[in-house]
Amino acid sequence: MWDNFESDPIFSPKQVLENRGRVAIFIDGSNLFYAALQLGVEIDYSKLLHCLTASSKLLRSFFYTGVDPTNEKQQGFLLWMRRNGYRVIAKDLVQLPDGSKKANLDVEIAVDMMALVGSYDTAVLVSGDGDLAYAVDAVSYRGARVEVVSLRSMTSDCLINVADRYIDLEQIKEEIQKITKHDREYGHVPNLNILD
Repeated sequence: MWDNFESDPIFSPKQVLENRGRVAIFIDGSNLFYAALQLGVEIDYSKLLHCLTASSKLLRSFFYTGVDPTNEKQQGFLLWMRRNGYRVIAKDLVQLPDGSKKANLDVEIAVDMMALVGSYDTAVLVSGDGDLAYAVDAVSYRGARVEVVSLRSMTSDCLINVADRYIDLEQIKEEIQKITKHDREYGHVPNLNILD
């Protein structure tokens, strides 16, 4: 009975997508930024939203990020995000003793996921941070499905283990990356059939 467990799923990928109900998306901006760097791609956030929603009814999409109020380029990007379907939750970056800057938004992500349970059927968490595993588990026990989307090399096993579905960013990178002018000119346009 268990011999073909992985190769013989109970539901096909198409059936899983059809049964998602209302979807809420929670994106750890910093985690996604570093994953994109590792993949060598620039994210097209319109395509990302379309890909993560996958024809389901979108309740809301949240984007959590640390901000530098003096960075005009970042402020312009966040304004674009707000005007294009994202609810931006921002926190000022704090300088650490080693000179690096960080803003930890795990608590905000966890609180929002819990506060909205009952309003959505499926939560899509774009993060590989194992600190969120407890929140994912709690959301699941309240009756919602949780899908985790992240780069496998940057994802905690405990987060994957409590998720209902895991998607490696490596598998969808062509569907969510920006097409540059260079790509168009030289015919390096990725497959954009997002709903396959």
